Amino acid sequence: MDVKCIFAAFIKSEIMSNGLLQGKKGIIFGALDDKSIAWKVAEKCHEQGAQIILTNAPVALRFGGIYELAEKLNTKVVGADATKVEDLENLLKESMEFFGGKVDFILHSIGMSLNVRKKRDYTDLNYEWMQTTFDISAISFHKLMQTAMKMDAVNDWGSIVALSYMAAQRTFPDYNEMAEAKSLLESFARSFGYHYGKKAKVRVNTISQSPTVTTAGSGVKGFGDFFDYADKMSPLGNASAEACADYCVTMFSDLTRMVTMQNLFHDGGFSSMGMAPEILDK
Repeated sequence: MDVKCIFAAFIKSEIMSNGLLQGKKGIIFGALDDKSIAWKVAEKCHEQGAQIILTNAPVALRFGGIYELAEKLNTKVVGADATKVEDLENLLKESMEFFGGKVDFILHSIGMSLNVRKKRDYTDLNYEWMQTTFDISAISFHKLMQTAMKMDAVNDWGSIVALSYMAAQRTFPDYNEMAEAKSLLESFARSFGYHYGKKAKVRVNTISQSPTVTTAGSGVKGFGDFFDYADKMSPLGNASAEACADYCVTMFSDLTRMVTMQNLFHDGGFSSMGMAPEILDK
């Protein structure tokens, strides 16, 4: 590589990173493939100077390319079923051993509904599957925070973020019982955020993201049409996975130390809209 190429690479790296997370250590749940928001978050955190551990359910580790990402980011993968406390305990223990201390941030990017996958209508749900949806998509968040608190695994002024969606507040018929799962997720952020803030100054928030083209999101019935609708409805258009990752970086940084127990809309303005002329003119 000649001097010009080296200089260009250096300038590019300087533009990409200003060290917002320099010296910080975090755990990223849910990086399945390069379309997933968690994958983008992992890359952005690394660019901003953080060390990270990647984790996903053991069954998910057999798919996608998480080990490829780990190699790229010079880190390791620790499998963990987030519905099992013993797996979470092992994940946090291994992470602290790997980092040589506590973690500074955690991303919870976990969601799954068998009712959605099996295309069951909202008025004809399988209730055992619904319980599984809640356990994976929401209760796992409480289990993660409770386990981390008991193990004293997060540094003071640490940050925990979970990814949500506006169906927690509004009705989107084809989102099925995932809407209730996201409502529960956001409630856990508020309730546990109080306790974690009082005990260790750890902040807890959810980010309500635009419809995003991911492997999981694309499985929702009518996703393509709704993605286009939301894009037209939002003054800024739909927020991309990359933009969401940038937002997560700010939430993990020291710039947002006093933000907690919030559901933060990252959707190009969609959540504040009533009607858009672009929709009426269609």
